[in-house]
Amino acid sequence: MNLIAPCGANCATCTTYQKKENSCPGCRIDSENKPRVCKLCVIKNCENLEQTKSKYCSTKCIKFPCTRLKKLDKRYRTGTKCKFSMIENLENIEKLGIRKFLQNEKIRWTCSECGGIKPLR
Repeated sequence: MNLIAPCGANCATCTTYQKKENSCPGCRIDSENKPRVCKLCVIKNCENLEQTKSKYCSTKCIKFPCTRLKKLDKRYRTGTKCKFSMIENLENIEKLGIRKFLQNEKIRWTCSECGGIKPLR
């Protein structure tokens, strides 16, 4: 659960998380190794998340999906490295619950050849 970011991204699939040296510990873990852009993330530091004490962006938020989340979602859906929707992930977390979502993510991102997590390349 700690590897699902507030925006719905699965940190385990991130190439920065998967690096052998100076890897990022994931969005929810504070660390010196975390890239500056992650530390300053508008979504992670969203006041609505803090006020509701929610772990994830939610359809219950009046701003969902906010402009920042829409832009990030578009970049991940259409980028060359990533092919998933954060908004879809967040909707699935709400619909299925985090445990079922994590089970589906494990199936989705596990390499059939080596059993490891497929990097987003």
